[in-house]
Amino acid sequence: MIVLGEGSIPSIAQRGDYAIVAITKHGVELGRKLQSTFSHADLYYMSKFQRGDEESRGIQLFEGSVRLLFPALFPAYKGLIIIISLGAVIRMIAPLLEDKKKDPGIVVIDDKGEHVISVLSGHLGGANELTREVAAALGARPVITTASDVQGTIAVDLFGRRFGWEWESADKLTPVSASVVNEEQVAVVQESGETGWWLFDTPMPANIRVYSSAAEALAARPHAALIVTHRVLTAAEEALLANGVLYRPKAIALGIGCNRGTSAEEIEAVIDSTLAELSFSLRSVKAACTIDLKKDEPGLLAVVDKYGWEFVTYSPEQLNEVPMDAPSDTVHRFTGAYGVSEPAAKLYSGASKLALVKKKSGNVTISVGVIEFN
Repeated sequence: MIVLGEGSIPSIAQRGDYAIVAITKHGVELGRKLQSTFSHADLYYMSKFQRGDEESRGIQLFEGSVRLLFPALFPAYKGLIIIISLGAVIRMIAPLLEDKKKDPGIVVIDDKGEHVISVLSGHLGGANELTREVAAALGARPVITTASDVQGTIAVDLFGRRFGWEWESADKLTPVSASVVNEEQVAVVQESGETGWWLFDTPMPANIRVYSSAAEALAARPHAALIVTHRVLTAAEEALLANGVLYRPKAIALGIGCNRGTSAEEIEAVIDSTLAELSFSLRSVKAACTIDLKKDEPGLLAVVDKYGWEFVTYSPEQLNEVPMDAPSDTVHRFTGAYGVSEPAAKLYSGASKLALVKKKSGNVTISVGVIEFN
């Protein structure tokens, strides 16, 4: 039993990603139904509605003002599904709001379960998608008011998110979003990354045009730009960021060979200097690839872990099947492969021509490939 009182944050037992909250008889019925559908959701309701099966179902009961429950739920869950009137919810959560990048998605359901409303963090917090899922589960009507969703166009703050793209310049998210929904001319510059980002069945709006290079987009003089590239922009190209957002796709594969016992600091320094020479962004690295003899190399593992990159190893036989520009008998003598960094980068990226075939620096050999997406 959770007893809610002023001046302290209650202790909750979080199990799922989402919390369902109800305070009325009908709301409890809806909440119990939803919990059966959403196995990844925790249900909270007032103790006066207890049925006796709450403990076995993992339902948490509370006494006191529900307002005092939200300070505990806000930081714990990805989203809150609240079966309380919209006005009351707004008043209760208002003091807890911080930033759309941090706040959980908030979904409100009316007491009869007829409407499911996306209230807060529709895009970044996932409330819009959660609204659709909850509405489908209840046979209710989803209510979503985000302009990009209503108009069927690009949601700038979600662009490429499902592929792992990262913002590098997010301060223009709001004005660029305004250009998109106000049907001003918007350039999408895509030099790398996944191409299947248009999610609607309808054609792309006429105000959005895709360019293969920043130079082409600059010549078109758009009102706004969404730039998807692994490259560091030149000074001239940065003019697009006056009203633009720069996205970093996961598009770089690093092939790495190193002597046994090479430190993480040395490996990282070589990676940093190499990408700087190529004018490539570290934030676009997707994977580090090597021979399976190095699968337990401490320095290499430390760097991969630091950045959260994929770590892929190949057998000598796999590496030897790849055409190489610079095969090495010396490497073959020690590893059984005629090369490590070059064929590893080619295997992962799918590129026949690498951005950097091979560079030897101290104890590290590195190759760089840009991943080819269809």
